[in-house]
Amino acid sequence: MADASVSTVSIRVLDKDYQVHCPPEQQDALLSASHGLDLRMREIRRSGNVIGLERIAVMAALNLSYELMQAQHNAGSSAAASTDLDRIDAKLTQAILALE
Repeated sequence: MADASVSTVSIRVLDKDYQVHCPPEQQDALLSASHGLDLRMREIRRSGNVIGLERIAVMAALNLSYELMQAQHNAGSSAAASTDLDRIDAKLTQAILALE
């Protein structure tokens, strides 16, 4: 039986559509994250240094993970900032896994 508090959201990354399960209150964040991922992957593809969807996705994931670690480090011991970053990280991970 499907969880009524989760719906399916369509996202588009590098001209490919993906269906992602997401609680309604997090849909805006997911759409924003997928848009950011799409922009980042397009930038990597335009550079011409990385070829292939999987390699582009891995490079984008590495860049975003590095930026997340830097932001967590800069946030110090702020629990609220850490929770927000963890939530963003989870959404990015979910979007990247959808690419596989």
